[in-house]
Amino acid sequence: MAFSHLVHHYAAPLSLLAGGALLGLVFEKVALSRLQRMAEKTDWEGDDIIIASIKGVTLLWFILLGFYCAASAADLAPKVFLLVHKTLLVIWLLSATAALAKIATGFVRLYSGKGRGALPSTSILTNITRIAVFVLGALIMLQSLGISITPLLTALGVGGLAVALALQDTLTNLFAGVQILLSRQVAQGDYVKLESDFEGIITDVNWRNTTITALGNNNIIVPNAKLASSIITNYHRPTADMSVLVNMSVAYGSDMEKVERVTLEVATQAQREVEGGVGDATPLVRFNNFGDSGIQFTVVLRGRDFVAQYLLKHEFIKRVHARYEKEGIKIPFPARSVYLENAEKRTVF
Repeated sequence: MAFSHLVHHYAAPLSLLAGGALLGLVFEKVALSRLQRMAEKTDWEGDDIIIASIKGVTLLWFILLGFYCAASAADLAPKVFLLVHKTLLVIWLLSATAALAKIATGFVRLYSGKGRGALPSTSILTNITRIAVFVLGALIMLQSLGISITPLLTALGVGGLAVALALQDTLTNLFAGVQILLSRQVAQGDYVKLESDFEGIITDVNWRNTTITALGNNNIIVPNAKLASSIITNYHRPTADMSVLVNMSVAYGSDMEKVERVTLEVATQAQREVEGGVGDATPLVRFNNFGDSGIQFTVVLRGRDFVAQYLLKHEFIKRVHARYEKEGIKIPFPARSVYLENAEKRTVF
């Protein structure tokens, strides 16, 4: 009798709990999977972010719903039921806040950097968004539990002044990082050179410092306040493509028209065929000086970005040297005439 009474007493709560878990599995495997396949066919990436953020969390929500229904069906004391209710509410709010934080940071990454004037995608933006969502979720959770948040906000306002004084350098770097992003003068992926001669690609801007990766694959860590007050050369603004200058020289006896024509042919071919060259740009040849050994000139190529110039120069020099050999155009060796003069005779070397 006692066993049958026990089974009868807990059959409904256990059934509700199992039903919630079963519904969660069905929703995850069937409904959510179908929604995910439908989202993959759309052009908007936001639905993919939402589905990926709630995947796995929905199962927990259905289990919590089953727990709540089971607790309601069970003959629990009012204090016990209230404790279970608050516990389930806290777990649900925490999971919902975590899912909402994933969705918010996903949209920040999606829309940052898109279009002219958009914010760059860096960890400082995602971290600020995540912290803001969790703070809002914590306040909602406290209010839902019957804890007044007004005294807490007052205490945080008073204590915030002391914290700001203690963390003055940290906050300075934080606001400097936000200023760097909002000014849009530098962004993630830009190749920059600081007045201290440090240069490289900006890979991240976090709450304290900016990470610059040099061409040697070494990271340069610059405090945000230092970067905000530095003189910066940004090789990606206003456009990433740039002029690539190659200084050259030919012998004085060369046919200048032929030199210009041959050099332009090689330069045009290199720009179209070498990776990193701007194929539709027109190269230039500008004679600029009578040197000690020959006539000096500059070839102006167009590279896709700062790093692309090295391969473009490399291939152009190889090709123009081979073409000069074929065309009989001489690249002079350094030479200098020295005159020695005395009372008896003059000697020229």
